[in-house]
Amino acid sequence: MQTSETLNSQVSPRIETRFRRIVTDFPVPESLPILEKLDKYELRAMGGQPPVVWDRAEGFQVWDRWGNRWLDWSSGVLVANAGHGRTEVAEAIAAQAQRHLLTNYCFPSELRAELCERLASLTPEPLKKIFLLTTGSETVEFAVKVAREHGLKTAGPRKSVIVSFEKAFHGRTLGSQLAGGIPALKDWIVNLDPGFVQVPFPDGFWTEDTSFQKFEAELAAKGVAADDVCGVIMETYQGGTAAFAPVEYMHSLRAWCDRHAALLVLDEVQAGFGRTGTFWGYEHFDGVVPDLTTWGKGISSSLPIAAVAGRPDLMDLPAPGSASSTHSGNPVCVAAALASLDVILRENLARNAKGMGDVLHSELEGIQKRFPQAGFLAGKGLVAGLACIKPGTKEPDGPLAKDIVWRSVAKGLLMFSPVGPQGCTIKICPPLCITEDAVREGCEVLADSFTEALAARG
Repeated sequence: MQTSETLNSQVSPRIETRFRRIVTDFPVPESLPILEKLDKYELRAMGGQPPVVWDRAEGFQVWDRWGNRWLDWSSGVLVANAGHGRTEVAEAIAAQAQRHLLTNYCFPSELRAELCERLASLTPEPLKKIFLLTTGSETVEFAVKVAREHGLKTAGPRKSVIVSFEKAFHGRTLGSQLAGGIPALKDWIVNLDPGFVQVPFPDGFWTEDTSFQKFEAELAAKGVAADDVCGVIMETYQGGTAAFAPVEYMHSLRAWCDRHAALLVLDEVQAGFGRTGTFWGYEHFDGVVPDLTTWGKGISSSLPIAAVAGRPDLMDLPAPGSASSTHSGNPVCVAAALASLDVILRENLARNAKGMGDVLHSELEGIQKRFPQAGFLAGKGLVAGLACIKPGTKEPDGPLAKDIVWRSVAKGLLMFSPVGPQGCTIKICPPLCITEDAVREGCEVLADSFTEALAARG
């Protein structure tokens, strides 16, 4: 359902730059029938995004049908790592479709074997077995399954506790939301599984104590014995803030998991495939390698496909036929993933993410210095989170973040709705092919939107 503010066009400034063009009011008056149709027929949970009706997308830009063009800071939702509409990806999809093999369930296919081999070649030891799935939520569900099966095998039913982190987002399905750290998303579950516990994430802002002793103390306070933990799952960076844990913390966590025979699962659904300036996000942790890692979003830069990589002894715990998915390794999606991998590696987009990320974070630090409301900046490479707070506090200011995003979109800078604590984080995640001029122009728009939003408050 669209909000009432969405369904009323506002006069927008006309803009024409190298990367942006706004030639209509916003939302586009001609788009209102489409928005109203969605309002009538689609569930309201799908609403809440800025009302840009996409028509096509290329590289790091998005167009509508009415002559407007946006500089994209969303990548869809961290999907288009190689860029939107890459010719190589589109041609691979078309070629596979022309073969008239559009699905093959879990029956063997040469294409699926090729992608599994390719992914395994890109991961460090011992992550050498791959399970292809459809969504990031599915990958988390499988990781939970493996962690608990491993606990049962090694120590029996008592070793079944999954530890995750406050403010974490791991997906929309039951198990992934139990692992998540956002209480409001769990109200519908009612009967929470006591085998899922959350501890504070060491972001250094909302949780000032980033020592590993905090992890151990929180488990003890919750009455969780270390040897009862079968797995610890953590986003490589928190999706709601873009915050990374300190390197020293991660080394301590890896050692703790080894001591207590608990699996370390790093959720790379948002962080993988070059996003953070390294091919895998956990490369920032100086040698820490998880037992399982989950992937999605940027794996194909287009169609829905996801995967889990892990140690062979763990990945082979489920018996034949006990872990599958209807669209696992769908041939069209696999073709897209192989083509996207080729682009990301050939053009070294992880390196571009590092270089453009340095520019982005430098510009964002300048915005943070100008505006005390920009209270917390986190991220690496081409992912950043700028959290809006009430000055002099750490209280999230979601309305300000939303106002800034909506003003930016009206000026031709496309972002999705704010995320994180009380919707206070402006999430910035452009396609990895973005250029320096485009990064700087986007930051100028963001700064102008901050100024305007604060001026409107008086």
